[in-house]
Amino acid sequence: MTRILVVDDEPQLLRALRINLAAREYDVAVAADGAAALRLAADWHPDLVVLDLGLPDLDGVEVIHGLRGWTKVPIIVLSGRSGSLDKVGALDAGADDYVTKPFGIDELLARIRAVTRRSASTGAEPVTVKIGDHVVDLSDKTISGGVRLTPTEWHLLEILVRNPGKLISQRQLLTEVWGPAYLKETHYLRQYFAQLRRKLESDPAHPIHLVTEPGMGYRFQP
Repeated sequence: MTRILVVDDEPQLLRALRINLAAREYDVAVAADGAAALRLAADWHPDLVVLDLGLPDLDGVEVIHGLRGWTKVPIIVLSGRSGSLDKVGALDAGADDYVTKPFGIDELLARIRAVTRRSASTGAEPVTVKIGDHVVDLSDKTISGGVRLTPTEWHLLEILVRNPGKLISQRQLLTEVWGPAYLKETHYLRQYFAQLRRKLESDPAHPIHLVTEPGMGYRFQP
């Protein structure tokens, strides 16, 4: 049974999430502040953490840093902060995804399923991935239909397709592909993803696989 630690200082939301998740056969523990969350995570070893940023004692980003000091457990951030800076900060600290309050339980459950699938498949990386009408072979770097990518396009594409469904921040992409000196060059990403969509998406103007999360990053939707 998947163990989920829910961290939020709103008692009604904690209760609602505990009931909804338990009804779907998740094993649920709850914490109302950051210190309790870090202690419980260390003692209980959850498979997934659902974390609010606005906690009474510690900022949620501090909790993420505390967790990332010793565990790679997937973290989904919940927050009423809608600004992209807060989202980017959480992602750069090590969060795996971000859901803005108010949210629908179905949206959260879908994110939980996606994150736990990725976690379960770690170590069994995909060899081939379908994007629109094309099959991408990561082992020999070929694409059906004779599509050719530049080395930079391949690097960007591989980062996304090896993390299906995960929101990859602009900072991470720029650092991994160009290096830490290029963190402000977000126009590089816009340019290269436009090229990738023209080559791979059925309708480049309305992509369904290589998706932009405005101000935050990019996501591969299988």
